[in-house]
Amino acid sequence: MADEKTLGRLPKWPRKALNNSVIAAEQAYRRRSGLPLLSDEDIEALKGGVQMAWEKDGGGVATSTPMATAAPPATAGGIVPTGPAAASGGFSPEVEKWLAAGKKWSKSAIAAEQARRKRNNLAPLTDAEVTALLGEPAASPAAAPTTAPTAAAAAATARPAPAPKPALPSVPQIARGGTATRYVGTPAVGTSKAAPAGGIAGVGPDDTPVDQRRRRLVWSAVVAFLGTWLIAFFRFFLPRTLFEPNSVFKIGYPSDYALGVDTKFQQKYRIWVDRTPDRLFVIYARCTHLGCTPDWKPSENKFKCPCHGSGYDSEGINFEGPAPRPMDRAHLEIAADGQIQVDVSKLYSWPKGQPTHFDDDGAFLKV
Repeated sequence: MADEKTLGRLPKWPRKALNNSVIAAEQAYRRRSGLPLLSDEDIEALKGGVQMAWEKDGGGVATSTPMATAAPPATAGGIVPTGPAAASGGFSPEVEKWLAAGKKWSKSAIAAEQARRKRNNLAPLTDAEVTALLGEPAASPAAAPTTAPTAAAAAATARPAPAPKPALPSVPQIARGGTATRYVGTPAVGTSKAAPAGGIAGVGPDDTPVDQRRRRLVWSAVVAFLGTWLIAFFRFFLPRTLFEPNSVFKIGYPSDYALGVDTKFQQKYRIWVDRTPDRLFVIYARCTHLGCTPDWKPSENKFKCPCHGSGYDSEGINFEGPAPRPMDRAHLEIAADGQIQVDVSKLYSWPKGQPTHFDDDGAFLKV
C-alpha cells in the first residue's frame, strides 16, 4: 500500500468515490506541500471509487465489488445514516450543533469544510453527516404515472362550430351635386392676405397670464439644460482628485478579536481580521481574479466572490472558481501603545507555483 506521503490527504483504500471539490482541494494541498500532482488517470480512478494504478503496483488489494447488504433504516426527515457516524448511532458534537441551527448547507460549503479539516488534520465529515447537512431525504421509488382518462380528450374534440360573422350594414352612397365653388384671384396660402380672405382674423391669440407662465417654464427648462451642459464642458478641463483613506491605521488590541473572521473594517479599510489558535493576520479583501471584493459567508464558512464565483476558505486560500491564487495579506505590527497597526501598502502574496510569503515577518502576529 502506498505510504502517507504519496497519498497526501487522500483516505486509504478501501474508500468511496470522491467528488470534484475534494479532488481539487487535494491538488491544491499537493501544490503547497511539493507532492506529485494527481494524473488524469488517478483523478478518474478517484471519481470512480476504484484503486489508482500506483496503489495496485504498491501491493494494494485489487478493486472488488462489495456484496449488496440490507438497506439501513431511515432516520427522521428521510435521511439514511451511513459510515462511522451511523455505526456509533450519532454525529459529532460540532455537526449536531450545526443541525440544531436548522441551516441547510450547500455542496460548495461542505467541500470548503472538508478542505479545512484536511488542512488542520481533523477528522473529515462522514457520509451520514454530509447527507444530514445537505438535508437530502432518502430516495423513494417514484409512483407510477397514471393514465389520464380519455373523456377529457373526447370532450376537447367536440367543440361547437364557430358562429357566422354578422353581415356589415350597407352604407348608402351619397350623390354629390351642385355647383362647385370657384375661387378666382384668392391670395396664396401663407401670405398676410390669405387669412382675411378666408374670413379669419389676422391677429394672434390673447397674451393671457397662463400663456406667459407656460413660456417662462419652457424657457427655464431650455436654459437649465444648456447651463448643465456648459458646466459639464468646463468641468472636463478641471483636474481630477481622488480621495483615498490612509494606508496605515490601527485596528485595536489583539485581545479584541476572537477566533474566526472579523468583518467590521471591510467597508472602511477593505480588510478582514482573521484569528486562528496560534496567529492573527489581516486579509486584503480583493479577489485575485479581477479585483472584486468577495463576501464573507459565515453560514458556509468561506469567502465568495460575487463577480465570477471564486471561492476562498476562512484563511483566504482559493479552492474553487477562476481565482489563480490566495488573497493577499497586509503588513501588521504592534504599535507603541500596544494596538495593532496595519499597513495595506505592503502586501504579502502567494504567487501561483511559487513559495508563499504568508510566513514572512510582518505577515502575521503570534497570539
